[in-house]
Amino acid sequence: MTIYSAVVTTGIYCRPGCGSQPLAENVRTFELPAAAEANGFRACLRCRPWRVAGPVAADVPELLCRAVQLIISGALDTGTEAALGARLAVSPRHLRRLFTQHLGVTPDQLARSRRAHFARRLLDDTDLTVADVAFASGFGSVRQFNRDMRQVFQASPVELRSRRRRADRLVADGGLVLRLPFAPPLHWPALLAYLAERAVPGVESVREGVYRRTISLDGAAGLLEVCAGGADHLLLRAHLPFWEGLIHVVERVGRIFGVDADMAPAEAALADDPLVGPLIAARPGLRVPGAWGAFEIAVDAVLDQDADRPLVRERMAAVVEAAGQPVPGLGHGLTHLFPSAQAVAAADLKGAGLPVDTADSVRALALAAARDDTLFDGGSSLADLIRGLAAVPGVTEDTAQRIAMRLGYDDAFPAVGRADAARGGEAGAESGDAVGGGEGGAAWRPWRAFAATHLAMAHLPALMA
Repeated sequence: MTIYSAVVTTGIYCRPGCGSQPLAENVRTFELPAAAEANGFRACLRCRPWRVAGPVAADVPELLCRAVQLIISGALDTGTEAALGARLAVSPRHLRRLFTQHLGVTPDQLARSRRAHFARRLLDDTDLTVADVAFASGFGSVRQFNRDMRQVFQASPVELRSRRRRADRLVADGGLVLRLPFAPPLHWPALLAYLAERAVPGVESVREGVYRRTISLDGAAGLLEVCAGGADHLLLRAHLPFWEGLIHVVERVGRIFGVDADMAPAEAALADDPLVGPLIAARPGLRVPGAWGAFEIAVDAVLDQDADRPLVRERMAAVVEAAGQPVPGLGHGLTHLFPSAQAVAAADLKGAGLPVDTADSVRALALAAARDDTLFDGGSSLADLIRGLAAVPGVTEDTAQRIAMRLGYDDAFPAVGRADAARGGEAGAESGDAVGGGEGGAAWRPWRAFAATHLAMAHLPALMA
């Protein structure tokens, strides 16, 4: 967990590794930049905390993690703390109390800080106008943008842009280029290979070290490209029909690669495990791969129930062809947008070549997602999500666990983990050691998704790089 140091005598906060050396008696510590800002400190101009990913500590309550994910997804851009509490089945007063106790900041303050930090990155990295930056960062008006930037950074957006360094500005022949910062290391080759293995034909492409995919923004097509950047960031090039709400596009892209994830606690907890420990040492910095679209990876998981990976790719291509919106002229094998749940539910999947039982399962999933827009939004507990997905006809509990793992649930545990945990448990019984905690992987809790990811990589020779 990153601990930020706030220097009382100067009223600034710094991230670890900053060159400033204040006296210990003049320093207060905060777990989040937003908490330091709520206490009146501004960001250091030397170490620039707004440019570095700042994950929430792994030991906070699960409900708090779910609340933070909903905030990141934009729940407070136009909604209220009361609505957020209602989604989580708690009162707004209790929600604020939890946030203040564990994070040192209210939900609204956290949302405001995230918008302001993203805006600061846009002011540094791009040539977007101040008005475009405001709406791209999720602010409701330029006036609100100016007010919040002054509160967080104690300077106007125009003043902040005038301070950017020469090397900050990213220039591209086309599209908008942004840094996706992460706390190193990040095992880029393994993540890229994992995504290449599961790329949706026509929608995703991994070629020459670049991940590309099409996306839909209010029905209009966009294109995203992600490649390796520096030691502490990836590079995103976005070709979008408009910049409003760009912050949520960037957040979702970051989720695919786990740039905001703090893997240090999981690696430390499992480093000595006889089964998973050597895999962690072989791939330091491996993150649990996320997903751009929850429905998209849910369809993939359902198709994977009764087919090998090449056949799953063929059937995913058939779903895209049958229900997806064509997008001509992109290249790199990108031809369509992935269809919505409503489009898939209305499509003739049997006519597209899917077996009857498989088509029925995919359609049932699509109908469930179309009826309940909170099914995949991250606001449910792991147990509730698994229960809700497993209630869909044709969706097994293991498939639900797979979906949960890609949605960022740390303790999700699909079959690859169960099989290896069982084998490890048998080996441990013979040697007298508990390996993985048996079939349920109890010894890997609460990091079973992390363990399962390493085990999945070990089973795929193409991912050994």
